[in-house]
Amino acid sequence: MIPIRSSRPDDVPALFAVWLAAVRSTHDFLSEEDIGFYADLVRDQYLPAAALMVAVDGDDRPVGFLGMSGRKIDTLFVDPAWHGRGIGRALVARALEGGPELTVDVNEQNSTARAFYRRLGFREVGRSALDDSGRPFPLLHLALDGASQGNPTGA
Repeated sequence: MIPIRSSRPDDVPALFAVWLAAVRSTHDFLSEEDIGFYADLVRDQYLPAAALMVAVDGDDRPVGFLGMSGRKIDTLFVDPAWHGRGIGRALVARALEGGPELTVDVNEQNSTARAFYRRLGFREVGRSALDDSGRPFPLLHLALDGASQGNPTGA
């Protein structure tokens, strides 16, 4: 069982470290300049303001997090040292406690994220040529509903 709790203001530095490590591990299509652009937004605006679900290790250190707006997953990042241990799956399972329908946007170039969501039963329902910041990183719009739902709990 992976402990998941709500984020706290003092989590921001650790959550940012998780984000940065995960982005460097999975977003090889971004330049260092691109990462810097997004890093400023994530560290200074998003993380301090967002109510996040935080997966923690045995010492209560964040190892992954998920943020939502309504039934849309806005962000899901797991420390690369913890990839493959069910952290992302557990966070999505927790998100599903609010209802069976979920949506998420993933970078088209992020094959790891696309495969992860596909394994959970998400299906592509649309595409945008630009990301939410208007930059040329296409997004795939994915949806999970009761009919297409995989097994996020792994049971």
